[in-house]
Amino acid sequence: MPAVCVFCSSSTTIDDRYPALAATVGEALARRGWDVVSGAGSISMMGALGRAARAAGGRTVGVIPEALVALEVADHDSDEFIVTRDMRQRKGLMDERSDAFLALPGGIGTLEELIEVWTARSLNMHRKPVVVLDPWGDFDHLHALLDHWLTRGFVRPEAVASVHWETEVEAALETIERSWAEAGS
Repeated sequence: MPAVCVFCSSSTTIDDRYPALAATVGEALARRGWDVVSGAGSISMMGALGRAARAAGGRTVGVIPEALVALEVADHDSDEFIVTRDMRQRKGLMDERSDAFLALPGGIGTLEELIEVWTARSLNMHRKPVVVLDPWGDFDHLHALLDHWLTRGFVRPEAVASVHWETEVEAALETIERSWAEAGS
């Protein structure tokens, strides 16, 4: 069964539309029969993602470092709950356990996770699809920064093109599916 790693926020100070988006993603992934790999938070977007996936019959894999178990109110209901020693081990396991990456709006943790898998993809260290789901323009400033870096020569056009950008949940999942088909997965 394929697994999609979803990067998203655990912030409790965000607008309700963000956890609702995460819940829609969790349900849609479960409907497709895809496992959901996440950072194992039980609150905000992370929590909504996992709960919705399980409610729709999906399987969740939560990966969280020891230091965040209490801080993030860990999702102990994950079908598979993995506690790591640190963030590096967490990201490594999330990467190993996933066949694709989907970034939703989030903060610096989400951005850092996205940039790491994006960099690896652009360097051909993996061929897993990397998709950003951005329905409300939360990544617009990142686009502007990338355009700036392109004009300065800091980023190759191929690196920017190695990530897919979508505004609708189904379009994001179709992009993942199409990428797998093109890669022969």
